[in-house]
Amino acid sequence: MSKKKHCEPRIDPASLDMPLTGTDSHAHLDLRHFSDDEVDSVLARAEAAGVATIGNVFLSAAAWETGRERFRNHPGVFFILGVHPTDATDYTPGEREAMICAFAADERLRAVGEIGLDFYWKDCPPDVQIPAFIDQLRLARDLNKPVVIHSRDAHEQTLAILRDEGFHGYPLLWHCFGGTRDQAQYLVDAGWHISVPGPVTYPANAALRDALSVIPPDRLLAETDCPYLTPMPYRGKRNEPAYTVFTVHAMAEALGLPAADLWTRCGENARRFFGVALPRKQYPSDR
Repeated sequence: MSKKKHCEPRIDPASLDMPLTGTDSHAHLDLRHFSDDEVDSVLARAEAAGVATIGNVFLSAAAWETGRERFRNHPGVFFILGVHPTDATDYTPGEREAMICAFAADERLRAVGEIGLDFYWKDCPPDVQIPAFIDQLRLARDLNKPVVIHSRDAHEQTLAILRDEGFHGYPLLWHCFGGTRDQAQYLVDAGWHISVPGPVTYPANAALRDALSVIPPDRLLAETDCPYLTPMPYRGKRNEPAYTVFTVHAMAEALGLPAADLWTRCGENARRFFGVALPRKQYPSDR
């Protein structure tokens, strides 16, 4: 006779009663994991949980062209566009020009990203990733846009390029931070912002929770990276913006802060970084 597997009880994110001031700074709601028919319900659950603004990341100009229509009626969603390092072979002169045209055409595009280096996956060699990363950094500077960085198994190489390209002090968000206190301190000293994902809720991730203490309160953000990196208690399920509340609750517990205060602070940090405002119907006094 087999034993029943223990399952952590599911909690409705809305039951945590966060104010409508939060931000999921990094989501992929245009991917195949979310059908056109369910995006409205996903965004409704996010709003019910207190998520007022969401940064949707498009991984190509073509993805932006087709995917932006999903959010026509959702002013709380702003856009980020860049070629991911594992897709660097697709970063052609034509793609670069298409990105320039996209930023010129759409004021909801607020940053270039996620760009960087990823040496975990072996599909795209470093000698292809590195020039694509450098050129997109230069493009962001030309466009006067912030950058959102992806770095996996390439921490020192990513930092070296950012240093060589003169990006210390530039508006930069380190997406999906999962490093140590020392790594966080370097990013802070460089003048950058740090976004923390769902794995901060995992019991074994004490080092990440410890790293939170060196991040200045005005440079800390939260994200889902949905549909990936789902926090507890939904780990193993598809992630979505409403679950940002669990990430911030874990961060607040680690920092000894009221969850609602940190929720609003992280949301405001994201909106300031990306230069977006709360949608009018979502001002806290209207809730």
